[in-house]
Amino acid sequence: MARGFVDIDIVKNRSYSDMTIIKRLLTYVKPFIKPLILSLLLVLIVVMVDLIGPLFVSSTLDALAETPVRFEKIVYIVVFYLASLIIGAFVSYKQTLLLQKTGQEIIHNIRRDVFNHIETLSVETFNHIPIGKLVTRVTSDVDTLNMLYTDVLINMLRNIVTIVGVFVIMFLNNWRLTLYISSVIPFVVLATFLFRKFSRKAYRRVRSNVSIINGFLSEHLSGMKLIQIFNREAQKYREFKKKNQDLNQSYLQQTLAFSLYRPLMYMLYVIALLIVLWFGSLHTLSGIISFGMLFAFTQYINKFFGPIQELAEKFDVLQAAFTAGERIFEIMDTKPLITDRPDAIELTRMKGKIEFRNVWFAYQEDDWILKDVSFVVWPKETLALVGATGSGKTTIISLIVRNYDIQKGQILIDDIDIRDIQVASLRKWIGQMLQDVFLFSGTIASNIRLRDEAISDEAIVESAQYVHAAAFIDKLPQRYDELVRERGKNFSSGQRQLLSFARAIVHQPSIMILDEATANIDTETEALIQKSLKKMMSIGTMIVVAHRLSTIQHSDRIVVMQKGRIIESGNHQELLKNRGHYYHLYRLQYDMHFQPGDVGES
Repeated sequence: MARGFVDIDIVKNRSYSDMTIIKRLLTYVKPFIKPLILSLLLVLIVVMVDLIGPLFVSSTLDALAETPVRFEKIVYIVVFYLASLIIGAFVSYKQTLLLQKTGQEIIHNIRRDVFNHIETLSVETFNHIPIGKLVTRVTSDVDTLNMLYTDVLINMLRNIVTIVGVFVIMFLNNWRLTLYISSVIPFVVLATFLFRKFSRKAYRRVRSNVSIINGFLSEHLSGMKLIQIFNREAQKYREFKKKNQDLNQSYLQQTLAFSLYRPLMYMLYVIALLIVLWFGSLHTLSGIISFGMLFAFTQYINKFFGPIQELAEKFDVLQAAFTAGERIFEIMDTKPLITDRPDAIELTRMKGKIEFRNVWFAYQEDDWILKDVSFVVWPKETLALVGATGSGKTTIISLIVRNYDIQKGQILIDDIDIRDIQVASLRKWIGQMLQDVFLFSGTIASNIRLRDEAISDEAIVESAQYVHAAAFIDKLPQRYDELVRERGKNFSSGQRQLLSFARAIVHQPSIMILDEATANIDTETEALIQKSLKKMMSIGTMIVVAHRLSTIQHSDRIVVMQKGRIIESGNHQELLKNRGHYYHLYRLQYDMHFQPGDVGES
């Protein structure tokens, strides 16, 4: 019975091994395997051109040392070297272009999948995850992966091939001198291993603190008006300062790891160079190798440690990518609480009958919000839910659209258990008009249409006229093309509510839900909404939650809730005659004009 009890499977602090992350990241590479293989082949050509460069210089120096000097030989060497550089530059250009294009396609797919998965998460999940963290996952964490695909993977492979190629060339030209240089390699491996270990931990702390700050900013910038009203700027500044200091400290720890690694690698490079100069000079004096080859060895030492230094920098980016991947997969592995059964049906039409059968529901275990609730709403009937805050009214409408699953009982739509209906199909036929109307940035038309291009402009105008929203829309300079700022802040509460009515009507729902739709509006706008409600009642089944009893007096039936139970049910006149809980609520709201005997007034 735990499904309704909130247990968000957000995979908190789950540990993903590097291998697991790599395998999952590589799944996005499969569709682009051909261009990536071609890019790899081009990288190998670039590496080969780069590795033969010192050999050209070595041959030139040796040619100059010959007696007599053969200038035609030097010219040939220079021409071939120049040709190889031109080929290398062209191939490098093509490889970079191909890799960047492929990488951007991969990132596009990852960002699409992350957002698509977030859309499947249940309402309760969003109550537990700060929006700022989700924004970080879709934006900066995905962007961090961009470097992995467009730079790190190929370039790390290029660096590894370069290191191996340098070692092979040196070994083939002088294996003794190469073995002397190899004495430094164990120290390089050890230093790299330790750096990788500490860098990973430091970067995890950085990304965690970045996410915390993003969440803090998202919440507090949205609530800045309230912060200023209550004069809490100083307190919020101190909170932000503490989080900012934590982020700064984690950045310093990350920098410390890198600042220790780079000098250590430079020291090992100098030691290797000294080994080459010492033993190479002895071999040159002994005639084992030429001066040109000694010079080539000094160049190869630089090419050997250069990629290692670059690998260290790539490790930093790689750790960032692993951490970002880990955080993205935490979201991707978060399971929605509400899912379709394998045999769930799709509703092609809905009559609008709603039935609650002995429904019990709790957000937290043993804290029952609804207790054995049963009622039936017939098609095109209007049912009003009345009761004190916390009595379970809003919970009922959340259960109808299956934002949560119940623990006991049944909820049926057209005599079908809603758990046997596809969630998308269920919600398609239900229009919701909530107290806190959310409008997206765009235009009035786009907010009514909600990007459903199947809805014509004529249908938008008709729906606005039907709910009396056209009265204020027609007075706007751009009418239906009037821009809507963030959350619709350039419109009044009543205007936003009328737009939400139009938005619900244009999608032709069979069931309409109003949750405190008249709570925050002026009397004049309420009169318009009352007219709209009377017209909307004829469209389909309607569930109305309201504290203003004037909104629900014309409902076919009124259900009175108290502490999760139904205590009264009937129409307005019947409930007044019963002189029960509804009667007392009505007296509280209309005490100035209501007398106990006037039960027929409305």
